[in-house]
Amino acid sequence: MTSVRRRAILVAALVLAVTTLTGRSALAGAPTEQLRAQIDRVLKTLEDPELKKENRAKDRRGAVRKIANDIFDFSETARRSLGRHWQGRTPAEREEFVQLFTDLLERSYISKIETYGGEKIAYLGDTIEADQAKVQTKLITKNGEIPIEYRMHKTGDRWLVYDVVIEGVSLVANYRTQFNKIIQTSSFQELMNKMKNKQQELMTGQS
Repeated sequence: MTSVRRRAILVAALVLAVTTLTGRSALAGAPTEQLRAQIDRVLKTLEDPELKKENRAKDRRGAVRKIANDIFDFSETARRSLGRHWQGRTPAEREEFVQLFTDLLERSYISKIETYGGEKIAYLGDTIEADQAKVQTKLITKNGEIPIEYRMHKTGDRWLVYDVVIEGVSLVANYRTQFNKIIQTSSFQELMNKMKNKQQELMTGQS
């Protein structure tokens, strides 16, 4: 998968800016229905005439970012992405890492909401095992169909996404590989430095 295509797909997947193809399915369980409900919230935000105005870009992104926080368990995504290196971190290091990782994800993908090109999504059903679930979908693009799996876990009465698997490639696994390489060849602090530099680049670009 090319970097350009991966970025386009991840934007669509993570922002969930998609149009639903199917209605309520007999196969759909709570994970699918909760995911679908949040997608509807995103669509309403994107279709809001006031938020569509050019001078409301910041407000629009902020609204989508808020919804994303209701959809994703960024703390769980961060923990799984750091993998075995999570155990050796202090509470303060974990907190800083989660905050930085979450901000990078949001700035990298959610801020690119304007790249949405009308892709559609079809729900294929979900599988639930205890407090874990997988929601199978496919993204319909002009160039074909792309399978996307949302991995979720239950927190209270809510199902939250902690990983997105696109064409067999896990977002968490991809980050885990990158993070592990940096830590093994250098240090955890070097990883943090690289993430902070990237954060600064994104902040400068968005300003």
